[in-house]
Amino acid sequence: MAIIYPLLAQLVQMTVILTLSPLLIGLVRKVKSRLQRRRGSSLIQPYRDLRRLLGKEAVVAENASWLFRVAPYVVFASTWVAAALIPTFSANLMFSWSGDLIAITALLGSARFSLALAGMDVGTSFGGLGSSREMMIASLAEPAMLMIVFSVALIAGSTELSTIAGYMLNGQVGLRVSLAMALAALLIVAVAENGRIPVDNPATHLELTMVHEAMVLEYSGRHLAMIELAASLQLMLYLSMIACIFFPIGMAADANVPLLDAVGFFAWLAKMAAGGIALGVAETIVAKMRVFRVPNFLGAALMLGLLGVLLLFVSRGM
Repeated sequence: MAIIYPLLAQLVQMTVILTLSPLLIGLVRKVKSRLQRRRGSSLIQPYRDLRRLLGKEAVVAENASWLFRVAPYVVFASTWVAAALIPTFSANLMFSWSGDLIAITALLGSARFSLALAGMDVGTSFGGLGSSREMMIASLAEPAMLMIVFSVALIAGSTELSTIAGYMLNGQVGLRVSLAMALAALLIVAVAENGRIPVDNPATHLELTMVHEAMVLEYSGRHLAMIELAASLQLMLYLSMIACIFFPIGMAADANVPLLDAVGFFAWLAKMAAGGIALGVAETIVAKMRVFRVPNFLGAALMLGLLGVLLLFVSRGM
């Protein structure tokens, strides 16, 4: 019986992340619509879109290989597993030992690699354009992410998110310049990895500026539904990661305590809502930048992460 509650808590986290991720997309869209003095679509419109896509037939190009058909499921599975490994309402879930930042980065990298290959598989010009731009972004975002991981790991003494969250919860961290740099760098990486403004605009289909949308133009039906659901999961993943590392307030530190888990769950919901609102406001007041300026934007994240690591080598108190 002792294993039932930990297993149930882990299953609840996996289910909640999958279920609520489209709602987060709906919240961001709703906030942007209200700030632009529009009524906007309903909060549950992403669920309706997913249901509509799942009910349609998947149209596949004649020259598409098996990779084109398998890639959406690989992208969805990799992203869901990575999102499920991040502590949300509790720092001591059953599989929290496997929530390593390097492993999560590798899972997201495999999903990106699969989608980029699928974008080039059919041989369209837009797919190749989007894949090349995606790899350009990844070549700068992944090193920046690793610098962020090293900064946090040098402070907490581990790359496991559960250990990092427990260290941050003990209240002895204090104000550190390296943590502020890591937070700023992670925000930049999160914006770039999710294809949000100013790096990309998920609501446009303008051929000259598309990145993510260009890779999935040939997808339809259930294949497109898997990709859209994976995109919403990735956004929730990064918001949960930011909340877990830098704002673990309310997270349950003790294992298998239902009351603390309930408090942590509602605290996590509040953090996700605040993150969605902040993202909607930021995308409204910031314009999309040119594609050729994206390397400078991500280079700033890489430099911030590197400076954070160097400061910690100079003095562990910074």
